[in-house]
Amino acid sequence: MAPQPAPTITTNDLTYTFPDRSQGVSHITLSLPPRSRTLLIGANGAGKTTLLRLLAGKRLAPRGAIQVGGVDPFADGLEGVTYLGLEWVLNAIVRSDIGISELLSSVGGDVFPERRDELVRVLDIDTAWRMHAVSDGERRRVQLAMGLIRPWTVLLLDEITVDLDVWSRSQFLGFLRRETEARECTVVYATHILDNLAGWPTHLVHMHLGRVKEWGAAEGMLRRLDEEDGEEDGEEAKVERGNSRLGRLVMRWLREDLQERGPRSQHARGPEGWTYSVTGIGGYGFEPKGPPA
Repeated sequence: MAPQPAPTITTNDLTYTFPDRSQGVSHITLSLPPRSRTLLIGANGAGKTTLLRLLAGKRLAPRGAIQVGGVDPFADGLEGVTYLGLEWVLNAIVRSDIGISELLSSVGGDVFPERRDELVRVLDIDTAWRMHAVSDGERRRVQLAMGLIRPWTVLLLDEITVDLDVWSRSQFLGFLRRETEARECTVVYATHILDNLAGWPTHLVHMHLGRVKEWGAAEGMLRRLDEEDGEEDGEEAKVERGNSRLGRLVMRWLREDLQERGPRSQHARGPEGWTYSVTGIGGYGFEPKGPPA
């Protein structure tokens, strides 16, 4: 069997527009190496979910704009790529009277018993649970275990730990760190929850209104933040310094994004090349950002 290609993730001027002509992401160029753990950072509506779905091959991107392990995820299909999002727990099937052991067996739990048992321990799952009688947080643990039992090479996570308590999230992040340190695999994780993330990401991607404002190695960005912090004073700077380095950086990015964007009611994305603007009392319309192409 030929060796699996290294799980690099690259995008080249990636632009995606939804069928209704609203902008998804625009002109994104990234290069994430194998064994990296990347955080996608941005406010709601920044384009994080769209980017993850494109990387997973769930949306059609222009040919050549995305390479995951050297493969176009939509045109050529992907092996070993796992995408986990929030919608799973809303599925009626996983709210029915099904046993946890049955679900884990259905996705390879008997083939990979060591991984199954480790995930059951890490995520604090009771294999006697029935899916109709557990909380959303407990369903989320089962989803994570099911998604990760089979060894993956690229893992794309969209706000997937939102239902977990602090301890479970910490244990899960530790599992992902061990995976990337022991195997040729790569993680991209979109989240607003920064608990237990200090020292976890190797790379950061800052998204705003469908674009990447900056990206790179996490340590370099945090070192630059420390240098800038030494030059700032005042109450706001003191409050920021009370957070972790990562928390301070994210808070600064989001504050700058909000200042740049202004109120949502006066700046919402419309079709490519247009923005919403107020047109009279309580009315909205499209206003071109520039002359039509």
